Amino acid sequence: DNNGLTYPFVYAITVSGTNLFAGTWDGVFRSTNNGTSWTAVNTGLTNTSINALAVTGTNLFAGTWGGGIFLSTNNGTSWTAVNTDLTNTKVYALAVSGTNLFAGTEGGVFLTTNNGTSWTAVNTGLTNTNVYALAVTSTNLFAGASGRGVWRRPLSEMITSVEDQSGLT
Repeated sequence: DNNGLTYPFVYAITVSGTNLFAGTWDGVFRSTNNGTSWTAVNTGLTNTSINALAVTGTNLFAGTWGGGIFLSTNNGTSWTAVNTDLTNTKVYALAVSGTNLFAGTEGGVFLTTNNGTSWTAVNTGLTNTNVYALAVTSTNLFAGASGRGVWRRPLSEMITSVEDQSGLT
């Protein structure tokens, strides 16, 4: 018995307030009691193969295998696709830096500075665009790429570039 988890292989886990979220290939599950029991929270998810979860503020993001990225602003009760300008929808990793969200996909690294309303590729110097892992420090984004090790790029370089393109200077 997995106490409500219908698919016991968990590919992503994150915390938002007192809620714990698990991403499986059967969708997103929420626990409000430190993992003692789980409830599916998949309304609006058109793809339930979850590879990655991330939280920024009250926004919960789910990265799917082939369905792009979804946003919930109500702890998973409902989801909306946020894929505009995301040219590859096989999402393997998500990473947060302040209010910025990075997505690692089969098409490289993408950045949103507006909670998924739009995405921009930020792949300068990336020699293999199959990105399976992301990590953020105070100054850099690190990406683990298939067969090419780890790529590093300064956050300031990417975020400033995206803000300039969108006129948010």
